[in-house]
Amino acid sequence: MKPVAIIGAGITGLTAAFCLKRQSIAVTVYEAGTRAGGVIQSVRRDGFLAESGPNTILETAPEIGQLIRDLKLESRQLYTSPDAEARFVVRDRQPIALPSSQPGIFTSPLLSLGAKLALLREPFVPPRRDGQEESVAEFVTRRLNREFLERLIDAMVAGIYAGDTSKLSVQHAFPRLAALETKYGSLIKGQIKGARERKKTGQVSRDRAPKFSFDDGLQVLTDTLAAQVEVKYNTPVTRLAKIADGWRVTTYTGEADHSAVVYCGTAFRLRELSITSDKPLDVSLFSEIRYPPVASVVLGFRREDVAHPCQGFGMLIPKVEDFKILGTIFSSALFPNRAPAGHVLLSSYIGGERQPGLTGLSADELVKITCADLHVLLGVNGPPVFQHTALYPRAIPQYNVGYGKFKDRLNEIESTAPGLFFAGHFRDGVSLGDSITSGYTAAGRIKDFLP
Repeated sequence: MKPVAIIGAGITGLTAAFCLKRQSIAVTVYEAGTRAGGVIQSVRRDGFLAESGPNTILETAPEIGQLIRDLKLESRQLYTSPDAEARFVVRDRQPIALPSSQPGIFTSPLLSLGAKLALLREPFVPPRRDGQEESVAEFVTRRLNREFLERLIDAMVAGIYAGDTSKLSVQHAFPRLAALETKYGSLIKGQIKGARERKKTGQVSRDRAPKFSFDDGLQVLTDTLAAQVEVKYNTPVTRLAKIADGWRVTTYTGEADHSAVVYCGTAFRLRELSITSDKPLDVSLFSEIRYPPVASVVLGFRREDVAHPCQGFGMLIPKVEDFKILGTIFSSALFPNRAPAGHVLLSSYIGGERQPGLTGLSADELVKITCADLHVLLGVNGPPVFQHTALYPRAIPQYNVGYGKFKDRLNEIESTAPGLFFAGHFRDGVSLGDSITSGYTAAGRIKDFLP
């Protein structure tokens, strides 16, 4: 049997390739760039370990732990410190700890009395049954109130999507949230009853899922995966053509025949790909998926130059607080050996839908505005002794209202072009955990398809 072609050596493509290889199915991974891992890149320098993109993986599904065991990486896996569970949200220019339990929200200074009363009323708000798609902003203000949106949900959305609550679709960006209303009629009722169902399936809610990395950063995972499979670097795919017994993959250096193809790249690159089945397949629609730019600014400081203890996961910043950064992860509090003794490492993010123009600034300017915000929020008073910046001009796909048309088109293409599959963050969720499970799902679909 001809090997399966995987397009894209990010975490989804590598996971799919590894799973197929373990089932004795030959695989070839095509990667346009010079390295595997996509946005996952760990940089160790001067005693600091900086993550250019994500910092952790949420272990929300059994497949994630299984992947680590299959790769024999348990000895290198690090779960976040128990002292790093606290999350902060900025209010009145001060980071305030999120309550660790739902009842704690009623004594927290994060919300006014009116917002707390809205939370008590939520179980009695009738669910919407007309089937209309809503933005996150519309959904939250309908079930709770505007303050809840602006003070908590906006901050959360900035941390996950770097997105805009008035544009993101609750049905597609936060399907579990929408499902709680659909199934249980209430978010609070759904949280209680849904916990029992997740326990039966092995699924874990995102707020309770263990978070982990590795001794040398997340790149340990992608490097280990890439070493297990055949990856052709500097080999962008330009054309896919259906043939009698599979697919012909064309690159700048030649062509090869494969039994099936899984596209695990970005949505905006699809328009550069010519796909022909019985007739040319139009993929121009996917260029409409919005990917805002995000810059990562990782800074190391002397411990005595930072007033805040920075013990916790990090802080998120609502738009109403009017800061330049979207939020900051307390990287050195999460895992050991992220910073030399007597230092702290802080990973901040800038841009997104909130202020995309800021990502056009130079690295020095990005560091300067980040330090200015950290001075106010965390009491940072000294210059950074370490800095690492990374720019992602097209960072995170936005599951905005109307996103269903993209998913419908993907399903349509797969049904009319047997043996062509799509997986990754523009289809199955934007977190690293979502991308890993998407790779597992793609491998399972391929196995079922092949004779």
